[in-house]
Amino acid sequence: MTHQKKIFLEESEMPRQWYNLAPDLPTPLNPPIGPDGNPISPEMLAPVFPMNLIEQEVSQERWIDIPEGIREILVQWRPSPLIRAYELEKALGTPAKIYYKNEGVSPAGSHKPNTAVAQAWYNKQFGIKKLTTETGAGQWGSALAFACAQLGGIECKVFMVRVSFDQKPFRKMMMNTYGATCIASPSTETQAGRNILEKYPDTPGSLGIAISEAIEAAVTDPKGETRYSLGSVLNHVMLHQTIIGLEAKKQLAKVGIKNPDVVIGCCGGGSNFAGISFPFMYDKIHGADIQIIGAEPFSCPTLTKAPFIYDHGDVAKMTPLLPMYSLGHSFIPAPIHAGGLRYHGMAPLVSAALKDGLMEAQAIHQSECFEAGLLFSKTEGIIPAPETTHAIAATIREAKKAKEEGKEKVILFNFSGHGLMDLVGYEKYLTGQLNDFEYPESEIAKNLKELEGYPLPK
Repeated sequence: MTHQKKIFLEESEMPRQWYNLAPDLPTPLNPPIGPDGNPISPEMLAPVFPMNLIEQEVSQERWIDIPEGIREILVQWRPSPLIRAYELEKALGTPAKIYYKNEGVSPAGSHKPNTAVAQAWYNKQFGIKKLTTETGAGQWGSALAFACAQLGGIECKVFMVRVSFDQKPFRKMMMNTYGATCIASPSTETQAGRNILEKYPDTPGSLGIAISEAIEAAVTDPKGETRYSLGSVLNHVMLHQTIIGLEAKKQLAKVGIKNPDVVIGCCGGGSNFAGISFPFMYDKIHGADIQIIGAEPFSCPTLTKAPFIYDHGDVAKMTPLLPMYSLGHSFIPAPIHAGGLRYHGMAPLVSAALKDGLMEAQAIHQSECFEAGLLFSKTEGIIPAPETTHAIAATIREAKKAKEEGKEKVILFNFSGHGLMDLVGYEKYLTGQLNDFEYPESEIAKNLKELEGYPLPK
């Protein structure tokens, strides 16, 4: 062999701290606020999250230690490998060097356990007995079910968006195998779910609806033993995922690369994108020339078409108002197969990064994404999740651009998860059953009309 395909770190080299972007943002982050327009206090979040996670949510510390108890579980699959995509480069005829961080090696098959383990650990430390959550494609639900099983003594209930519940039955089976309960959302178990079903009995569901159900189930526990866990969007979730980019920096250094020229991740709520990109945003803030791209679906154009506003994270308006790019909390996206990217809002930290010019966004149709996924499968041998194909499609665009420019760029992207439970989507693409969908501007305007009179972030 004449070249090195995989770059590994020793277990002892796994990062011992997470990186918090908040204190380094050029513009200070707008706070979450209540309906009265006043900032939410940490105590007001206590019925939903344990105080040790709330402290991370509001922290202005740049570096936060990773407890040894969390590292002992993460080491089951971390550090994850950094892989040079030689065969993809060859197929594209590009002078670019393409590297991808393979987060599909985790037990749940995606990047999601990085924060699931941390959240379950902090909840257990706080004495919590039950966790509720939502899931889109099922990757987050599978990850939290895995984390609760690893730690023991925590029950897990997952409200899964109905269209994905129907499209991806193996995700439900996976959650059940880990000991969790998985329920199609909207459901009849919560008032929020019953209200939606009465109004829209045939709804495909949405993450906003599932979040409402999960929060309601947590805060209505008469014993107070239940808390809610979120797989994306919130600051502490972004924090836990930065282990991805921190590892990638160490791995690139092993082959003599200080910084990549381009960093890419797919964007739904923002967690895997933040995980790969935030450590490099730190370098960009301090003068490094790095292009950072978030790739999202054309059918859910949060970063490319939505305004930067205060909005709720869920349909029933049970969350505080968050400063983010949002299509409106009533947004019901088309039932595309990238279920994990069907969210109306973007993480406040990612939104702030876009607003401050630390990154750019691209919207890509699912046909281009599946085509990219097929090429990656045939060249690199791993079938990517539909969400991950958005990052691959953006990478291919940049690799072709490097070819046109004759530049040997270094491109790094986050392979956020494998697609072995998403083969129905590939089958539908291969048999011509998938259509591209562009969300109408008129529908976005209709959703945003509900927000008239809401405060605006600075």
